[in-house]
Amino acid sequence: MGQSIRNELIRVLIASDATFLSGEEISRKVGVSRAAIWKHIEELRQEGYEIEARPRHGYRLVYRPDRVAPEEIYPHLQTVAFGREIRYLVQTDSTQIVAHQWAREGAPEGAIVIAEEQHQGRGRMGRVWHSPPQTGIWMSVILRPPIPLSHAPHLTLLASVAVRRALAKLTELPVKIKWPNDLLINGKKVCGILTELRGEQDQIHYVIVGMGINVNAQVADWPDWLKEVGTSLRHELGRPIHRASLLAEILAELEQSYQGYLERGFAPIREEWQQMAGILGEQITARTSQGSYTGIAEQLNEHGALLLRTEQGVVPVYSAEIEWQGDSSGEN
Repeated sequence: MGQSIRNELIRVLIASDATFLSGEEISRKVGVSRAAIWKHIEELRQEGYEIEARPRHGYRLVYRPDRVAPEEIYPHLQTVAFGREIRYLVQTDSTQIVAHQWAREGAPEGAIVIAEEQHQGRGRMGRVWHSPPQTGIWMSVILRPPIPLSHAPHLTLLASVAVRRALAKLTELPVKIKWPNDLLINGKKVCGILTELRGEQDQIHYVIVGMGINVNAQVADWPDWLKEVGTSLRHELGRPIHRASLLAEILAELEQSYQGYLERGFAPIREEWQQMAGILGEQITARTSQGSYTGIAEQLNEHGALLLRTEQGVVPVYSAEIEWQGDSSGEN
C-alpha cells in the first residue's frame, strides 16, 4: 500500500509541472490523509527528492534524482502490461538471475526486473557487462510467448528493433543494429541484448529478454579497453538523459513490437531489422562453433539466421561472433 501511495504522490507532483499544490488537493488526488502525505514527502526528501513547502501554497516538486525506481517509471508508462509489475533493486548480481527466479514463481508476462547497479551483468557467451551504478538501464523483461521453440531467435531481433526505435526516437542519434544483439552508434556499442529461455520439446515456458544500455555513463571514467569499443548516449549527445522516461519509451516500443509480432508474424520485424542493420552488404567474418566464414552479409531468413554469401555458397549463420571493417564495438 505504501509503495502505491508513493507512486501516486510522485505522479501528482510531476503532473503539476512544478506549480504548487495544496496539501488538501494532494490528499484528495492521492486518496490519503494530509498527515500521510506529509510522511511520504519526508521519506522522498530523504531519498534525494527536493520538494518545496510554502505556507498557504502547499508543495511543489523542485528536483528529482535520476532513479529507475517504480515511482519514477509509472508516471511515464504508456503500456498495457509491460512494466506494470516491477522488481526494483539498488544492487544485484544480475537482473537475469532474478528474472529467472521470478518467472519460475509465476511472474506475469511483461514483468520487469530493473537495477541501479549490477555486479555480474551478463552478456553473450558468458561475458561480463560493465554496469556502473545509476548510469544505465540494466533490465530484464519476462515474456511468455505462444510460439514454437524454433521461433525463439525472433525475439532477440524483435527486441533489438524495438530498443533501437526507442533510442532513435528520444535522441535522434544514428543507432544501428549489429547482428544479432548489439546496438551501435558510430561503430561503438551502446546496448547489448541477451535472450534466454526455458522450455521443453517444442514448448516455451518463458523467455527473459535482458538489456544493458549505457545511458549516462561518463566515457572518460571508463577503463581504456572499454573506451575503444563502447559509448554512451550521454557521450554522444553531450547531455544526460532521464533514464526512467527512456525506460518507459523502450517498454512501449517493446510491447508494440511484441504484440505486432504475435498478430502478424516475423516478416515486419525482419524487414525493419534489415533497414536498420549496419552490416548488410558488408564483407564480414562470422566465427561460429563450426568454424569461421567470410563473405557478404545479405539478409535474414525467415528463421532469423543471417545469410552469408561465401565463395562456397550461401551459409545461414545462427550464432556467431561477427567482425567487419566498420565495427569497433567488440564485446562489452
